[in-house]
Amino acid sequence: MTPAAAPVADVVIAGAGPAGRALALACAALDLRTLLVDPRPHRPWTHTYGSWTHELPADLPTDVVAARGRGVVVAERTHQLDDEYVVLDTAALQEHLTDPAVAVRRGRAVGAVPAGAGRHPAVLLDDGTASPGRVVVDATGARQSLGRRSVTDGGPRAEQTAFGVVVDREVAARVSEDRLLFMDWRPRHGRPGWPTFLYAVPLDADRVLLEETSLARRPGLPMPELRTRLRARLRAAGLSDAEIPDDDPAAVEKVRFPVDSPRHRSPAGVVAVGAADPLVHPASGFSLATSLRLSPRIAAAIADALRGGADPAATARAARRVIRSPAAVTVHALRRRGLETLLSMPPADVPGFFDRFFTLPPAHRRAYLDARDDVTASVAAMTSLFGRLTPRLRLHLIRGTLLGAQSVRTEQQRYAPGPGS
Repeated sequence: MTPAAAPVADVVIAGAGPAGRALALACAALDLRTLLVDPRPHRPWTHTYGSWTHELPADLPTDVVAARGRGVVVAERTHQLDDEYVVLDTAALQEHLTDPAVAVRRGRAVGAVPAGAGRHPAVLLDDGTASPGRVVVDATGARQSLGRRSVTDGGPRAEQTAFGVVVDREVAARVSEDRLLFMDWRPRHGRPGWPTFLYAVPLDADRVLLEETSLARRPGLPMPELRTRLRARLRAAGLSDAEIPDDDPAAVEKVRFPVDSPRHRSPAGVVAVGAADPLVHPASGFSLATSLRLSPRIAAAIADALRGGADPAATARAARRVIRSPAAVTVHALRRRGLETLLSMPPADVPGFFDRFFTLPPAHRRAYLDARDDVTASVAAMTSLFGRLTPRLRLHLIRGTLLGAQSVRTEQQRYAPGPGS
């Protein structure tokens, strides 16, 4: 299908989740005609979003933060973290990122028309129509709806999964001791196999989310297993069946998303953001704060390119250089190697690994979790961690590093911008 010659917008964004909304807001602030396409653009967001305070934009409104506190990690030892962790008010975040200046079209993106001679790129919709623009953005998450598919993209993905329930604060305190538990690795669920941890965070002054979480497995641990583990953990803490609302859809949160999606194969004139890109942190699964911080920079790159007369392919490349700089690609490749090492780690060693990770100085922890384009800081953090590991864990890490040296180079090539992207 060939879209109309004149674009209806400067920027067309497929996907009205946090990454898409954040970029649309930033583009509209620069007076770019912005169109947001989504099958349910006004549906309320329901996921819980958390982040370290230092990762968030400095100008984020205070009412977007629902709760905050110093996180605690319980592994072989208990670690009181120096950094403040915040839980966002999801409804307030969605309202903050919604700009009436952004046009909205209801429709499901199923593909993209690449830019060509005399032709603008466009978002193809499931009704057979297209929304063209001077540049197109894929913010459809791990689905990568606008990316070109490849036979090499198949196979099970490494997934982070979680099953949680929302309970009154007084009930949660009997489990968490009224602490913000970033990770509680104690195996109180009594189940064998891959270890999971309890994530217990306040949603506001009265409610707490208690979530049994698996960082990454290929494929991810199934929901019934996580639900069984959570129920057993909460029963072990003294909660009654009536106090565990795991059969109430309004009180349940289910999480499943890949942490190792393939590089977005972007048609000419198309750029991916957020989880579609997919520079999601392979270890933590975090991507929201990165999307919020990068959106103004991506929008500025698009605006500068368009106002300089760049064609759609060049405009997309300018935006991609912000998202996928050589340093960011290298750091992501190192993190992906770390993910593979974690996936192959003997289950009994995983809590001990994280016990030592959280003995790192705050600067090193921040570098590993947040320094997405600082190669030196990332390597320094990994080196410091290596020095704190037990001989057994060091041996496992050495094997993973030696076997994965070629994998890091492959990942750098895999995520680096290609000649046509």
